[in-house]
Amino acid sequence: MKEKKRACVSIGGQAVMEGVMMRGERSMATAVRDPEGVIQVESERLTPPEKRSKFSRFPFVRGVVNFVRSLVDGNRILMRSADVATTDDDVPTKAEKWLEEKHKVSLSGILDAVAVVLGVVLALLIFIALPQWITGFLPFEKTDAGLDGLWFNLIEGGIRLLIFVAYILLVSLIPSLKRVFMYHGAEHKTISCYEAGKELTVENVRACSRVHDRCGTTFLFIVMIVSILVFSLVNVGIASLGVYTENDKLNGLIRFLFKIAMLPVVAGVSYEILRLLSKTKSKFFLIFKFPGLLLQRLTTREPEDGMIECAIKAFTTVLEMDADESVPERVFATPGKMSLLLKNTKKRFASAGIDEEDAEWIFALTLDIPKSAVATEERILKVAQAKEIIRIADERLTGRPLWYIIGDTDFCGYKIKVDERVLIPRPETEELAMLVVGAAEEGQSILDLCTGSGAIAVAVYKELEKYGRKAKVTAVDISEDALALAKENATLNEAEITFVQSDLFTRLRGRFDIIVSNPPYIPSADIEGLQREVKDHEPRLALDGGADGLDLYRRIASEASKYLTRGGMLVMEVGEGEAQSVVKMFKYASYTMIIKDFNGVDRYVKVVL
Repeated sequence: MKEKKRACVSIGGQAVMEGVMMRGERSMATAVRDPEGVIQVESERLTPPEKRSKFSRFPFVRGVVNFVRSLVDGNRILMRSADVATTDDDVPTKAEKWLEEKHKVSLSGILDAVAVVLGVVLALLIFIALPQWITGFLPFEKTDAGLDGLWFNLIEGGIRLLIFVAYILLVSLIPSLKRVFMYHGAEHKTISCYEAGKELTVENVRACSRVHDRCGTTFLFIVMIVSILVFSLVNVGIASLGVYTENDKLNGLIRFLFKIAMLPVVAGVSYEILRLLSKTKSKFFLIFKFPGLLLQRLTTREPEDGMIECAIKAFTTVLEMDADESVPERVFATPGKMSLLLKNTKKRFASAGIDEEDAEWIFALTLDIPKSAVATEERILKVAQAKEIIRIADERLTGRPLWYIIGDTDFCGYKIKVDERVLIPRPETEELAMLVVGAAEEGQSILDLCTGSGAIAVAVYKELEKYGRKAKVTAVDISEDALALAKENATLNEAEITFVQSDLFTRLRGRFDIIVSNPPYIPSADIEGLQREVKDHEPRLALDGGADGLDLYRRIASEASKYLTRGGMLVMEVGEGEAQSVVKMFKYASYTMIIKDFNGVDRYVKVVL
């Protein structure tokens, strides 16, 4: 099949330290290769075009807005990429700690702001003040409203353009910036490959051009040309108005200030010209594109395969996020203050509709600290710790339950392995197990129906053992996979439990003093309305209780008397609103009792023959 060309996408990019940033209409992603060779991705959602103010979308105004935004965001992302590319585990200085603790100010934030200000100041000095100073030595009447003044400004603009080209040539000699230029090439090639309708593979991207119509280098060249025209007209205009004085230094200052004042006009006009040129493939306009495309040969280099991989990763992340609002944001794993990463993780979870408490559990389990101490802990995370926390958080954001990701959970103080083969034991079920422990006597036989992970059986056996009451515990489940995991949990906790694969009582013999069960009790029609963590990941077999959620209770009620000793006890967990219906199934019992859980919900039904 022939590859079909795609329309020009709205995704643009920027090369950063050891990586590439891509920006779409609704999201932005940066992919950076860390010192271990792993590509880390940081992404964030942007305000979509339809929600931005109408004023900021007006022609010419949008150019100024985009220019300022690119300056601020570009510098911020460049600093973030440097944190990843040169990451280490240095402990913050006393000054950093003092600023953050006493004044709630981040030193990195201050440095970002200083870098932006310095960048702007240097740009003004190099590209406005310096050309104006050099041109001052020429024999032209600078304040003339006629040809002398016009020639003065045109020559000044030419000098500005030469300084710009010289600047690019000089910085291209810096080894670290050579690599940035290579990543710049990877960025262009990736966008060109996608627009050509080709699959985004390293081989396809490598074959594409490293110059692109919408490059920032072309934009800067257009800025230089437009500034020559605008500044020349403005200078002639203010000369005509008689603004200039007899003082040359004061006149120089006036010219400088007027140029700064006209920068928004230059940016706005340049942006519209760039948009126009990027949308046409007419050969007539090639003469206007050619100088910018030629300059891109200086600001881009042929990338390595690993650089192309970074660019593809950033680009595909933006594509995915722009197309699907449910795709979560991601953050870099860098050393830093724990509280900052915790705050960021909670924010990500909240925006995805995930309980923020899960974020605290991730930190507590990863760092081996009490969950209650997470909110107040002020330690500095190492890179490995941050990576592990972010790895777990990213997986949690896919909807997979936290305890499946961790691999185990706590149940009555015992470690219970869990995965997609079994339900994750709930706190309410701990109370069910304790009801059995409180009622069991020395030497009694106990049956755990629908054991799942084996959590109830393990907890009952271990708690009775703790208090010197040995019991014979049997655990039953219809699922062979669930029983395999339950056996692992029994071994892990050194609990002597007999396991039987059986559909409730079908393969059992003998009678038991106590039967405990937490069977499936969710009505079939309600399962799709459950949280995605439950309906998409936990086994349906352990959830689905039939049309009204009571199918297994009816079976237990009809057969339990055959497997309970006289005076024996059956205790079950039930769904909310189901207790009364379950009680009515045991008309033959000596007595029945409904017990509330810690939330005051009718949660347990106790039956005694």
